[in-house]
Amino acid sequence: MSSTVKDSPQKSSGFRIPVPFWAQILIGLVVGIGLGAIARNGDVTWLVTTLDKIGSIFVQLLKLAVAPLVFFAILVSITNLRKVNNAARLASRTLLWFMITSLIAVTIGLVIGLVTNPGAGTGLTPKDGAKPEHTGSWIDFLTGIVPTDIITPFTELNVLQIVFMAAVAGIAILKIGEKAKPVLDLSESILALLQKALWWVILLSPIGTIGLIGTAIATYGWDLISKYATFTADIYIGCALVLFGVYPLLLATVAKVNPLQFFKGAWPAIQLAFVSRSSVGTMPLTQKVTERLGVPKDYTSFAVPFGATTKMDGCAAIYPSIAAIFVAHIFDVQLGIKEYLLIVFVSVIGSAATAGLTGATVMLTLTLSTLGLPMEGVGLLLAIDPILDMMRTATNVAGQSVVPVIVAAREGILDKEAYGKATASPVDEPQLAPAAA
Repeated sequence: MSSTVKDSPQKSSGFRIPVPFWAQILIGLVVGIGLGAIARNGDVTWLVTTLDKIGSIFVQLLKLAVAPLVFFAILVSITNLRKVNNAARLASRTLLWFMITSLIAVTIGLVIGLVTNPGAGTGLTPKDGAKPEHTGSWIDFLTGIVPTDIITPFTELNVLQIVFMAAVAGIAILKIGEKAKPVLDLSESILALLQKALWWVILLSPIGTIGLIGTAIATYGWDLISKYATFTADIYIGCALVLFGVYPLLLATVAKVNPLQFFKGAWPAIQLAFVSRSSVGTMPLTQKVTERLGVPKDYTSFAVPFGATTKMDGCAAIYPSIAAIFVAHIFDVQLGIKEYLLIVFVSVIGSAATAGLTGATVMLTLTLSTLGLPMEGVGLLLAIDPILDMMRTATNVAGQSVVPVIVAAREGILDKEAYGKATASPVDEPQLAPAAA
């Protein structure tokens, strides 16, 4: 079983920009901030519209492949487990570490929220809130997993239902065996096609960054951030503690590898997640950098797609815990030990509700409904959500790469030589052909 993805230059007839990928995105960030500030301060309407269109088209291109990508990635990842020794053990250990890191993240979120009381001093009242069009509840979450037909989940982009169908199909293929090989071969080919197309979109990230960041600055400016200063700082600090504190500590103590080397290898995916605000959209790059860090390809092809739809330390742990405390303060509702334990439970068990898409509204409404808090509280946070979502998604994606590294190291299948050689650039196009059995 191949356990490394070499970083040696690949033959390509295409034009390669002689600037590292991380530097291209950084340039995009700087240009976007500059253009956004000009558009806002100078009231340049056409520039605001242009930035918005650029950002919207980039996000639309990412979302275009989401439904089929999730389906075939989950299906193929499940069937790939047949190539891995101790597959059931690896899958259970992956899920266990997903839950452990979520528990740590939600605890950090609760501590920060209780210490800072982010709802104080905002001037907001219950009248400023509004019920969201779509809310989440445990009944909706549980009953909504099973689709009523096979078309609607794809047209309405219900990722949970897509994951359910893909899991069923993948398990069925494993059970059928050789007779299902033509279906599996077709699925692998379609997945390769989707990853190729999405990789082209990823290469547009620097341009998309200009539009997305520019629009955020032009639309919201710094006034909105200052109004939610404590809440915004809490989310960013909480995510930073997990991203640059918890993950490195686990890598150093549990996986016994150099944390700095992890960030060198994983940084391109973390950057793209920050900009795109989509775990699923970043998934091909997350898988690429995780492989470069020495995690076996067959295991990575399971763990990363699984994590991209269920592993959300930023969106499903830190954010809802702090947001619940924020909403409770605005609506003058006292939270006790029972409510805090419920927040922990929802974050650890219900994180799949975020489904790897931009935004965490479903997870927040699920948390508020579980606690009995007013749904109008969601409306208080929608305006600031895009700015928060950047840091949340970066944390999500980092966790989706950290856990496979930890599990692989614990199971003795991590290629530590490849891990030590992983670099942040260049980010070559991933090898999309199915791995040899």
